[in-house]
Amino acid sequence: MMAGMIHEIAADQYEKEVLGGGKVVLDFYSTECPPCEALASKYEGLARIYGEDVRFLKIFRQGNRALAEALGVGSSPTLLFYDGGKRLEGQLSGGIRRSQIAERLEQMLPPVRAQELRKRVTPVVTDCDTLILGGGPAGLTAGIYLAQAHMKTVIVDTALPGGFVATTHQVSNYPGFPDPLNGYMLSHFMSEQAKKAGVVFRAAADVAALDLERKTVLLDGYETVRARTVILATGSTPRPLGIPGENEHRGRGISYCATCDAKFFEGKDVVVIGGGNSAVEESLFIARFARRLTVVHQFAQLQANKEAQKQAFDNPRIDFLFEHEPRAFVRHAAMDMEVTVENLRDHSRRALRANGVFVFVGFIPNVLPFNGELHRDAAGYIVTDEKMRTSLPGVYAVGDVRSKPYRQITTATADGTIAAIAISQELA
Repeated sequence: MMAGMIHEIAADQYEKEVLGGGKVVLDFYSTECPPCEALASKYEGLARIYGEDVRFLKIFRQGNRALAEALGVGSSPTLLFYDGGKRLEGQLSGGIRRSQIAERLEQMLPPVRAQELRKRVTPVVTDCDTLILGGGPAGLTAGIYLAQAHMKTVIVDTALPGGFVATTHQVSNYPGFPDPLNGYMLSHFMSEQAKKAGVVFRAAADVAALDLERKTVLLDGYETVRARTVILATGSTPRPLGIPGENEHRGRGISYCATCDAKFFEGKDVVVIGGGNSAVEESLFIARFARRLTVVHQFAQLQANKEAQKQAFDNPRIDFLFEHEPRAFVRHAAMDMEVTVENLRDHSRRALRANGVFVFVGFIPNVLPFNGELHRDAAGYIVTDEKMRTSLPGVYAVGDVRSKPYRQITTATADGTIAAIAISQELA
């Protein structure tokens, strides 16, 4: 029994404990699993609130693999919900938010009872020296330095620690690793180092309110984190093209993440939009799966680094369509996309048929929660001084959200280092 209201079971207890009746939520977890660690405190907290009405169970996925496979559980953590021995629709997996679990639990209860239990949520206040918003390389580096300087540090991320780097299939230019490194593993090493240093994480959190002047943030509707200083490390998001059909077919034929989706195009034809580092490097990864890949680029030459260009030009599966831009997307059926492209020299148009489309045309800064409160450049990135200080006292910005000429993992970690040292001196 864990947390007073959570019980662990094995596969041979599944029928009795889960299918035997009543309302049940079952957590398939694994060891050495960052998303599982992020879920644990939320699961325990909700068990204390809803545990009288819903049974909270856990099962070790790695030790009960046959049952997991039989139930279609392919990742950890995964939450399954049952009522009266019947499995309900709507399982949750990956970076699970507290609000998602609470919503599913309340759907299992009478409305009056759900409202009554909701009132049991007790507000909590957490004080710290530095609140870091964003768990990518910049935020993690700042956290490591601050925690090692004995500063109480909290990293808040609306997803899981790692940032966009965690979705990059291969990192070949990060110092200290002679061979290319999987982006997820680099992020994992950084987050584990931050944990060992003493950083407190709030992962997959719902940011309900943010006040940079007061340096407070409300998480998951009940926890207020108050800080003496704040570091904004919220990164950036892949830039959309903004053309017809893009929004409608996002995630249904159009992708922005090669690591996430390339495997679905084994032996298929793919179109890649873009010609910079991301477009070319990710094309090399996609080409491991795709039968044919066409890179559509608006300029006469690629903008990627020379080594990536050479590999792409030497790859027999990759073709190039220069001085063309996409104008619309049409989805005819599953795995059947049409891309209308325009020749920028004579303005003629033609249609490219493919099974899927990947878009890599740059990024936009993630500044929406604090829009208008900080000095920003023309592109929307936050302006700082050489110590990473923003226009608000005690508020710093690091990484890809900051206005600067180059955005690399190494420049992000450098930003985090500088901000952490500056804060350590300020708060000393």
